[in-house]
Order: sequence, then structure tokens, then C-alpha cells
Amino acid sequence: MSNRGFSLCFFRRTLLAIASTFLGVAAGFAQSHLPVKWEELTGPDFIIAIHQAQNTCLLPMGILEKHGPHLPIGTDLINVRYAAIHAAEQEYAVVFPPYYFSQIFEARHQPGTVAYSAHMQMDLLQETTNEMARNGCKKIIIVNGHGGNESFLPYFAQSQLANYHDYAVYIFPLPRLRVPGRPPMHDTIDAHAGESETAHVMASRPDLVHMDRVKQESGADQNRLHFPDGLYTGIWWYAKFPNHYAGDASRATKALGEFDMKTWIREIADATRAVKTDQETLRLQKEFYEKAAHPLDTKQ
Repeated sequence: MSNRGFSLCFFRRTLLAIASTFLGVAAGFAQSHLPVKWEELTGPDFIIAIHQAQNTCLLPMGILEKHGPHLPIGTDLINVRYAAIHAAEQEYAVVFPPYYFSQIFEARHQPGTVAYSAHMQMDLLQETTNEMARNGCKKIIIVNGHGGNESFLPYFAQSQLANYHDYAVYIFPLPRLRVPGRPPMHDTIDAHAGESETAHVMASRPDLVHMDRVKQESGADQNRLHFPDGLYTGIWWYAKFPNHYAGDASRATKALGEFDMKTWIREIADATRAVKTDQETLRLQKEFYEKAAHPLDTKQ
């Protein structure tokens, strides 16, 4: 080969190497900047996203219910999705679209409440996780944003053992916000639409907070039932807070909301990281299904 031919061949190989490197960098850049929201991904990008997330998806669950006279009906949905999306941006996962089909019978007397039947809640959540799994989400973290789900969601997770599933469901509960450095609280009740929840919406959607309305209704505990400790009845919440407002939001601050949101986001990101590296849950679940099919063979 002549010197000229060799030089031309070397030049072409160099160009191809540069192009390949550039495309690889570009692909890596595109992958690292994929949207976390399920609904914003294209079909081809969804495949890349699921692999990048290590088959881990977040299902943030809220509700539609009254939040005092000053916060939006979708407060829980808005806040939990805000936290989940920001957490997924720190520890990549695919975040399912807004989901509000959960338990809220105790607020049926208030305008704007959407309360699905118990079987619909279970069926729809099961269908949703099944469909998420069919699309590659083999590790599904349900991030709870609503107090009314605290019994429903653990039961749903336990119900997964009734039938075989090739995916695992994890429940991430309401955040643990009382951490060092948290701005001081003033509201002693602070149960629903109170100081902290109002502060959270100040951080997630400040345009939807109406502080001029916080005193239009009472959030005081009316304490209309008197039972021994441990005795439960479903009307307990209505007996205490019929206005569906528990606390006094008048002293809520954006500083508290931003601090709590950062805490919540960090907790969800940590949970996502742990789930992505978890190799035992699916293995143990599969082992359980196999043994459950033949209980008499289980070693005693």
C-alpha cells in the first residue's frame, strides 16, 4: 500500500473511531437525561429507562379529598408525586402517572372526594402493578402519600402471596420527618391540612395555597367518642375532625415545607437504591410460591 493509501485508510479509521466515541458519549448523555415520568418517555426510550432503572419503578399514591378550606383537593397526590419525581432524579427509577384510586371512605361527606369501592381499590391496584410488571417493572415501590392508606397498602402487599407474581411489591410509608435540624413546629395537632402539610404544598405548589382561608373553618379535635385504648371504630376520624381539617395551618412556612420535602426525597431515594440492589425478595418469593403449591412437602 502506498503512503497516500495508508494515510487515507488511517484517516478513515480515525474518523470512525471519533464518530463511534461521540455516538457512545451522546447515547450515554441521552440515557442519563431520560425523563423519570412514565408518561413523558417515548416507546424506545422506555426500554432504555427500564434497564437504567434496573427494572425498578415508583408508584406514588395519593387521593382526592378535602384538605381544609385552604389546600387543594389533590394535596396528597401533588406532594407524593413531587417527592417521588425528585427522588427518581437522584436515584433513577421510572415514576408511574398520577394515581389517586385509594382509600378515603371517611371523607365521602366532603365535596370533591372520590371514594372507590374496596374491591375496586384492590382490583385496580393489582391490575396496575400487573401491567407495570408486564412492561418490565419487576420491583415496584408504592410510595404512600395518604394517611388513609396506612392499613390498605400493607394488606395489599401481603395479598401478593396469595397468587404467583414474577415481580415484588414494596411499600414505602409516609415519611419520617422529625429529624435533626427540622424547623420548629407550633401546631400540636397537625394531623391533616395543618401546619406541616400546608408547608409541604408551599414547597410543591405554592400557587395552590390560600393562606387567607386557614381560619374559615376549625381544625380543632372535637373528641366526640370516649373509648378505652385499643378499641377501634371506623367513624373515629369523623368524630374528631368532621371538617376534614385537623390542626392550625396559620403558622406554616415555606422553610418547613422545603426542609421536609428534602427529607422525604432523600428517604425515597435511599429506599429506591436499596430496592435496586435487593436480590433476596424475588428469590424468597419464588421459593415461597413453590412451597405453597406443595405444603405437605415442606420440611417440618
